Amino acid sequence: MLPLIAATALLSSIALANPAADYSWQARRDYVAYNQLQASYDFVIAGGGLAGLVLASRLTEDANTSVLVIEAGLTGDDVRERIDVPIEAYFNGLVHTQYDWQYLTAPQPALNNRNISWPRGKVLGGSSAINGMYMVRPSSLEMDTFSKILGGMDGATAWGWDSMFLAMKKSETFSPPSADIQSEGNILYNAADHGTSGPLHTSFPGFLLPLVGQWTATLQAIGIPASPDANGGSGWGAFVATSAINPTNWTRSYSKSAYIDPLPPRSNLHIMTNQTVTRVIFDSSSGTLKATAVEYANSGYQQKPWPTVGVNKEVILAGGAVGSPNILMQSGVGPADKLKAAGVTVAYALPGVGQHVQDHVSTQVTFKTSAQTTAQLYQSNATQNSPAQSFINSAIAYSNITDLLGDNATTLHQQIIANLSSYANNPAMNPSTDPTVTKGYQAIYQANADMMLSQIGQVELLLSLTGGVAGADTFAVQAALQHPFSMGELYIATPNPFDYPVINPNYFSHPADVAILREGIKLARKIGQTQPLSNSATSEALPGPDVQTDDQWEAWLRTVISTEYHPGCTCAMLPLDLGGVVDANLKVYGTSNLRVADSSVFPIQFAAHLMAPTYGLAEQAAMIIKSQYDGTPSPAALQATGSATETTANPTGTASSNKQTSSASRSLALHSSISTMGVVVLAFILPAMLF
Repeated sequence: MLPLIAATALLSSIALANPAADYSWQARRDYVAYNQLQASYDFVIAGGGLAGLVLASRLTEDANTSVLVIEAGLTGDDVRERIDVPIEAYFNGLVHTQYDWQYLTAPQPALNNRNISWPRGKVLGGSSAINGMYMVRPSSLEMDTFSKILGGMDGATAWGWDSMFLAMKKSETFSPPSADIQSEGNILYNAADHGTSGPLHTSFPGFLLPLVGQWTATLQAIGIPASPDANGGSGWGAFVATSAINPTNWTRSYSKSAYIDPLPPRSNLHIMTNQTVTRVIFDSSSGTLKATAVEYANSGYQQKPWPTVGVNKEVILAGGAVGSPNILMQSGVGPADKLKAAGVTVAYALPGVGQHVQDHVSTQVTFKTSAQTTAQLYQSNATQNSPAQSFINSAIAYSNITDLLGDNATTLHQQIIANLSSYANNPAMNPSTDPTVTKGYQAIYQANADMMLSQIGQVELLLSLTGGVAGADTFAVQAALQHPFSMGELYIATPNPFDYPVINPNYFSHPADVAILREGIKLARKIGQTQPLSNSATSEALPGPDVQTDDQWEAWLRTVISTEYHPGCTCAMLPLDLGGVVDANLKVYGTSNLRVADSSVFPIQFAAHLMAPTYGLAEQAAMIIKSQYDGTPSPAALQATGSATETTANPTGTASSNKQTSSASRSLALHSSISTMGVVVLAFILPAMLF
């Protein structure tokens, strides 16, 4: 350990001192209190998270358009260093603080009745301010499947790969790694797959621990190839992921720092924090609900009547997978039986609200190691005021169904297809009795089954060097289910908008999920036992050698799996007859001027992290909304005219195709780029893996 600590100490003397020192943007921002609001705004955005701030920034590019963002959390400015310094997310982050909603699921029967923690960001920037900064995109097949499930719906082409690819590129400014780091980490990338002028910064590290460089070689040794172009629609195989890091100062790049802080003063943009949207107020005189005002309060103890603010054009819900369906139901839009049971008057019966809940579940195999870990560096204070402060995890892989099940993959696929209807009509798998929601279950099952035998990942594998319950001298390999067949529901139980909704993701209710993740965690063990990674593994700490049979693996999984922090699908974009909540233009069915624009609208889960596609979704949403009011071409219109085209180029990397060299024998060295770029260590955190 000592040589690395000494090297880190030396680096700290020549690199960043405080990466979060420039707060000049604070003087430019129009935060407002409730008594400073205008009587009405063109757009009121409920939620100042990832998508909400993207929309606020884009819509107020027109000086004649007024926007109010209402955020339940605080600005986060008083804990900005804990947000900005990447390593703090893992060792001193904001999860389980007042900046986290701290949701809990209902007891999960298939997980020994455990309640599972669901952290979500309660701060400007939302979860993009507290997560692990992974910028991993879905594959082209997944996005095209999303578009296909919408049928011939107007605007459906906006959600296919070609259009979303451009939207994700639009959001980012990509900086490549130094040549030394690229070689040491065996990093492959295609610059043409990234944006060059977007608000969000993405990059690779400036410093690597040797185990990260061994990742792709180890995966290749077990038959999972390195991905030459993970961001261009082929997001499978092993790679080092891009991350939401600004390499000019090695700080977190998130929706607030990217889309709001750099803006010049905008008198047409108001942001109000520490106030919760409690409901949308409608005029129903025309037969279609029209949002006329938004009600808000700072706590459930505030004396009623609670204040309201008027809406000139639209209300946009951007509260995320929990917040947006909660607001809809508190406003009287949702399943009639749930609303009546909660004591809320039904304004419009929309049975799909809160249904089709899907999430990634995960756990890990932990190994004792003789290699240096980031946890050891952090514990020894070697990261203080050094480039190692910018450490985050980045070694990742997506294993397909054949990697997991071999010749048995076809058998499992056939069993799923043969039982689609019985699964969808089984109350243990589908808690809704509404026939349209049940048809939605079948459509989602079918979509997942159609992709199953392809190359797309069914299990995500990640490397963690951040220690855990087994100690700082460990690394772990996580396995996370990516396309769950288990679905659940979210619903309100009281008319008090400050009471948390009931969250039941119904984990492991579908037998396919158990079988797939079981094989995924067995593969995680195999990775730790394979060279070159195994050269530094001294023993298996968890679950340990006593877990060997399938029954033992499944029993263990039920005691340890948890969320990978990617919940979605609670306001699913689906046809109305499939239990949909919004159409392809993000309009809530039964309303004229209410949209949902966040990760809750994805109807399926992706083999990806939600941040990248949600930035893309928010960019698409801004264009869709602008097209209705100022003639901006919508994403679907651009696709129809052929104006939106995909650019391709040969991958830039240290090796061609799937062949890469191992970095196992490389020693720690100071790189020529350090004096100007600083240093960042990337790895992965478990079990507290973030988003």
